[in-house]
Amino acid sequence: MNTETAASRRDRRDSRWDEHRRARREQLVDATLAAVGKHGAGVGMEEIAAEAGTSKTVVYRHFADRSELYVAVCARVAAQLTRKLREAMGSSDHPRQMVTAAVETYLAFIEADPEVYRFVVGQALVDRPVDADPISSLSDLVGDEVGALVGAALTSAGQGTAAAAPWGHGVIGLVRAAADWWLRADRPMPRAELATHLTDLAWTGLRGVVTPDPSTPAPASPMEES
Repeated sequence: MNTETAASRRDRRDSRWDEHRRARREQLVDATLAAVGKHGAGVGMEEIAAEAGTSKTVVYRHFADRSELYVAVCARVAAQLTRKLREAMGSSDHPRQMVTAAVETYLAFIEADPEVYRFVVGQALVDRPVDADPISSLSDLVGDEVGALVGAALTSAGQGTAAAAPWGHGVIGLVRAAADWWLRADRPMPRAELATHLTDLAWTGLRGVVTPDPSTPAPASPMEES
């Protein structure tokens, strides 16, 4: 066997192992989410391994530690939520309806599985850089997207767009903080009611700058002033 053939076979074996490892990691993420659903956000590694039908030793063969598994679970949840928010915000061209859709989608997502939400926002990362936290990255991503939508609305209204980014991130911070309270307080009001309250608050601040005020007369032209 020549060197080139041997190298090609090793590459194929390595490729198959990489694919197997990716698939097994995805299965373990699935098992973790299922275990969280059964046992709550405080689920332990033994419960996760049992859900996967394996041992903790095998789990740690694919994830160096609990933090690495947590990051993988967060990345899965973040991808799902981001996709839903993009679809919701892209469903309308009207700024208020975009805000309403984003708020409703976020709340519906966490209400569907509150223990998973508590798991991904409540776990501390140990010995991991901040940029490895997909939930922080998710907030930044969604804030950027909302900021871009606000910026487009400002442009349509003939306004400057310098404030679009902080407003976008501010809206996301408002919704996330209220959603966290809502879960901690055991959902003291229906989701639709909370979504309406948050939309009203956010829109009260945004509408004056992203939509022209019809009650404000247009400035007189020089000919009219003369």
